[in-house]
Amino acid sequence: MSATVSLAATHFVPLAADDLDKNKVTPGVLGFIVFALLGAAVWMLMKSMNKHMKKVAFEEIPEGAAAMAAAPASASAPAARGGAKGGDKGGDAAES
Repeated sequence: MSATVSLAATHFVPLAADDLDKNKVTPGVLGFIVFALLGAAVWMLMKSMNKHMKKVAFEEIPEGAAAMAAAPASASAPAARGGAKGGDKGGDAAES
């Protein structure tokens, strides 16, 4: 026999030997089935998510329009908290 054949045979001998540890726990067929079911469930969930995401009607606001929309909202925020009245002392302690 050549060296490669004998080296390969020594690697397969422990697989065919009867003196293997019978108490060794391996996942076996049940582990494969559970793993395959988990993989199939993830695949189906991703397909469903993609289907629902395609139904979403989303239009992105351009950056210039987003800044214009944010400016009036930030200007009205102090008035909503009583900042425009001037004499209101009932604010949060962090603001003082």
